[in-house]
Amino acid sequence: MRKRLMTTLAAGVLGGALVLTGCSTGGGQDHSGHGGSSSTSSPASSDGGMSMEHPMDGGPAPAGIEKAASPKYPVGTKVTLTADHMEGMKGAKATIVGAYTTYTYAVNFTPTTGGEPVKDHKWVVQQEIKDAGNKRLPDGTEVTLEAEHMKGMKGAKATIASSTDQTVYMVDYETGGMKMTNHKWVVQSEIQPVS
Repeated sequence: MRKRLMTTLAAGVLGGALVLTGCSTGGGQDHSGHGGSSSTSSPASSDGGMSMEHPMDGGPAPAGIEKAASPKYPVGTKVTLTADHMEGMKGAKATIVGAYTTYTYAVNFTPTTGGEPVKDHKWVVQQEIKDAGNKRLPDGTEVTLEAEHMKGMKGAKATIASSTDQTVYMVDYETGGMKMTNHKWVVQSEIQPVS
């Protein structure tokens, strides 16, 4: 009986860890930031088998980011996510917890902890890039990340792959029975009204 309980607990822990893996490391997407979606990073994805964990609570919005004056999806709005940055995200029901006006970037970077490079990570906002100023950074710009969306991201050298000035949102959503709060980020084209 005790052995069976331990096996069940171990399976539950491993299953929970798998749900949290991945973040937009696949290739071949529409890089315009308008309607494109990124691939799920999973052991079978095109990123060479790398997986990365997001914290269950993404924490507060970065200092200096401006709240959107009249977002299409105000705080508290129930929506459906069309982004697939992480396993279980696409099609998930979510609640808007923040709406902001800023420049938002897809970036390529190598984690400071080593491992395979991350391609087309969506998204990082202007306020999460060291010394970014307030002008839109052109594609190809080399930057240092201050975001902490996943292990090995803060302090990593990165290259801007694409950018958008769409309203960007922070959301709460559930996947696989686990609640993600303050998830950063989804842009307006990655959200649709609840049907």
